[in-house]
Amino acid sequence: MRINGTQPGSLYTASGRRKYLNTDERCRFLAASMQCPRADQRTLCLTLAYTGCRISEALALTASCIEREGGFIAFRTLKKRRGVVVIREVPAPIELLDAIAVAHGIENLDPEARLWKLSRSRAWQLVKEVMKVAHIAPGIHATPKGLRHGFGLHALRSGVPINLVKRWLGHARLETTEIYLQAVGVEEREIAGRMWIPAGKSN
Repeated sequence: MRINGTQPGSLYTASGRRKYLNTDERCRFLAASMQCPRADQRTLCLTLAYTGCRISEALALTASCIEREGGFIAFRTLKKRRGVVVIREVPAPIELLDAIAVAHGIENLDPEARLWKLSRSRAWQLVKEVMKVAHIAPGIHATPKGLRHGFGLHALRSGVPINLVKRWLGHARLETTEIYLQAVGVEEREIAGRMWIPAGKSN
């Protein structure tokens, strides 16, 4: 389903182009990220894919934001909300937390030291390099925002309650998170498939 311009958002552009990484593309991106020889590029890409954070939020992470024992990463929501700084805790695989700790030498860092000393444009370029290695065709979906949308879809399709997805993504309104209900998933295709009677057969 594609919603019109009166809704809070859409997973498609006005011309009908998909804005998100699909399941296969997301898996290829994760695989390419894990094989990336550059440590900081690898951890940046994996953080974006596994948490659905905005690229600006990733670049704002400091050593103190990585909670290995708690199993989460604490993100500062950079959008203004009544002038209040909002911190949200997003669960992350222990493999990612360990990889960040090792690659960035967290134990020896100042707690307020940023993990990635990169500009937004340079970080975007590093992500695009991995997209290319993963053989993801260029387009609006092959971006950090496309990774974020892919995370939202993957979370809902994995059975994560929508209120948790809303919190993990840092959405102010549930309507924003509900755009991920637009995309057709495996279960929906299976249900639809029951209607498709092969040619030459009847009930």
